[in-house]
Amino acid sequence: MFDLDLIQRVYKQMPERIAKARELKGGPLTLSEKILYSHLSQGMPTEAYSGGEDYVDFAPDRIACQDATAQMALLQFMQAGKPKVAVPTTVHCDHLIQAKEGYEKDLPRAKDTNNEVYDFLASVSNKYGIGFWKPGAGIIHQVVLENYAFPGGMMIGTDSHTVNAGGLGMVAIGVGGADAVDVMAGMPWELKFPKLIGVKLTGNLNGWTAAKDVILKVAGVLTVKGGTGCIIEYFGEGAKNLSCTGKGSICNMGAEVGATTSTFGYDESMERYLRATGRAEVADAANEIKEHLTGDKEVYENPEKYFDQVIEINLDTLEPHLNGPFTPDKATPISEMKEEAKKNDWPVEVEWGLIGSCTNSSYEDISGAVSIAQQALDNNIKPKAEFGINPGSEQVRYTMERDGLIEVFEEVGAKVFANACGPCIGQWARYSDPKNAPKNSIVHSFNRNFAKRADGNPNTHAFVGSPDMVAAIAIAGRLDFNPLTDTLTNEDGEEIKLAPPTRYELPVKGFEVEDPGYEAPAKDGSNVTVDVAEDSERLQLLTPFEPWDGENIEGAKLLIKAYGKCTTDHISMAGPWLRYRGHLDNISNNCLIGAVNAFNKETNKVKNQITGEYGEVPDVQREYKAKDIPTVVVGDHNYGEGSSREHAAMEPRHLGVRAVLVKSFARIHETNLKKQGMLAVTFDNEADYDLIQEDDTFNFIDLKDFAPGKQLAVEIVHADGSKDTIKVNHTYNLSQINWFREGSALNMIKKQNKA
Repeated sequence: MFDLDLIQRVYKQMPERIAKARELKGGPLTLSEKILYSHLSQGMPTEAYSGGEDYVDFAPDRIACQDATAQMALLQFMQAGKPKVAVPTTVHCDHLIQAKEGYEKDLPRAKDTNNEVYDFLASVSNKYGIGFWKPGAGIIHQVVLENYAFPGGMMIGTDSHTVNAGGLGMVAIGVGGADAVDVMAGMPWELKFPKLIGVKLTGNLNGWTAAKDVILKVAGVLTVKGGTGCIIEYFGEGAKNLSCTGKGSICNMGAEVGATTSTFGYDESMERYLRATGRAEVADAANEIKEHLTGDKEVYENPEKYFDQVIEINLDTLEPHLNGPFTPDKATPISEMKEEAKKNDWPVEVEWGLIGSCTNSSYEDISGAVSIAQQALDNNIKPKAEFGINPGSEQVRYTMERDGLIEVFEEVGAKVFANACGPCIGQWARYSDPKNAPKNSIVHSFNRNFAKRADGNPNTHAFVGSPDMVAAIAIAGRLDFNPLTDTLTNEDGEEIKLAPPTRYELPVKGFEVEDPGYEAPAKDGSNVTVDVAEDSERLQLLTPFEPWDGENIEGAKLLIKAYGKCTTDHISMAGPWLRYRGHLDNISNNCLIGAVNAFNKETNKVKNQITGEYGEVPDVQREYKAKDIPTVVVGDHNYGEGSSREHAAMEPRHLGVRAVLVKSFARIHETNLKKQGMLAVTFDNEADYDLIQEDDTFNFIDLKDFAPGKQLAVEIVHADGSKDTIKVNHTYNLSQINWFREGSALNMIKKQNKA
């Protein structure tokens, strides 16, 4: 039982703050507004804020960090000069465990391979009062849902899928490590007050349709950038009919539409989950103020008046979906997959079905998939594809084993991997040479399916579905198999139609676990030593970035003009590069190597304006840095979509890139760039993207007048001597401009601490 005093304190102050916010707004409030106004850093609200316009300082209740991003976050926190974190914080070791042979071999190998990093994270956590979840304890977001998430709370986390905690009625937001460091150091956390999207759910899920299909449908409606700057709030009788972990799955994938977060109002399914996970006291406390833990009645009766956009979905008629390939918003109802696959020449033979990830690794998720696997055993059907399973936590895995679920998976030939992210974030040893691997299809219950994300193979077509649908398609071995209408031929030649899945919202005999994997920090960590070897390949103490010299940036060369989708996976790949997440210089060797060069349509091949030759992006940029030549990166729409990883901002900053100029940014990445002292600007006229040529030089001619709300002028000098002067926009407020002036937000914190 964690944080009961904190939760009771939050609940005690909510009614008065909500009443004041309602008075200031002059009307009823959504759940999102109630939580936001209850967590203002100033305390009691004093004004009403406009969504999409006002920057607001908040005081989150807690922070969660996963091991890949925690390294850089904690390396930064070590520079802040604080003896202990200011708010409850946890570190979860889930990203560095590679899926290969199964958990019995994979987990010990990961502990050996990553021993230096785990020791660092454990010692830093012990020193600064941070809870530490050991490798094998589980996937961060499932562990948070089981132990820390609570209705009405606010949390930030150094992973974009922190939003999963919305399934328990939180406003939980993915951020970069520098944002987390602010809060760890006792500073307010700044966010542009979000706009609001309401999703009204009616009816009941039935048959093969799962909670996952709700967000797969929403992703198709909103696209990967349709939720940017917004909180998605789900409501209606259909929302109350969903399980708590089902709600979590929906909120989890809200990151794939760019949403700031997603949430649901407190209801009986959340109460059941809290009690089942040993938090009856939290449920009791929530019940006492439950009217404040959901949106006001008037809001849900007239949603068009209170939300910026409203979407309505009838669960009675919602069809199972598969989304993909290569983007999580290409939504295809299962009844249309046969036609779509043929039209697009997608490989219909499915080689793998993967179940798990932070999105779908609860007991309920896995019980539904097991019921499909059991039907295959009972009917003598041999699965045509391979199976991989990642339980969400040691509590889920132990309970699965007790109830015989793991045994069923093993009987159908599945590999049960460690309680970790595994293939979902590229930690999957599927190929020895992934770059030259064949064209194929896989199905998984994950959240993202960008090219090369799971296995490093650019030819893998990955499709996202519910665990039940993944199990059925893996057994059939065909992408165009529709379990609602199609049959399978068993080993005896008989035609078998699979029955819909049987899911257990919660284990009938309750959850059970011997060792959940948690280590509490020392009460006094002042004598704890944190060692980082100078010759380490994986960890490197940070050197502060240089402050701005106050002059205009002139003579900046174009490093790369990125073509099309450029996610954080393109800017700073995961997979094998995860081993360098704590070593800024080493990981910078993957900087922008996945971005497509608009001039030759190749990756990791850009023109060096010093030599006129082509080279790899990091090599070319290092040569510019050595000669003290500033550079600019140019990009398309939704630049930096995907993971919260701040490495995608820190690497170009470390290598000497001064500005990023794009058509539009993904929210987290834009903030990360600002935090690291970068200039992040957008084309005022998107067509100006087409003006950029391969040999261009950039002059930011009025940067000395950098001010909130004021456009900047950029002179683009082409190789033939001709020039174009364009206007660019920015969203910096005065505090963020000070980050730029000081060289980074961390430099500002250190300066304030010394004052």
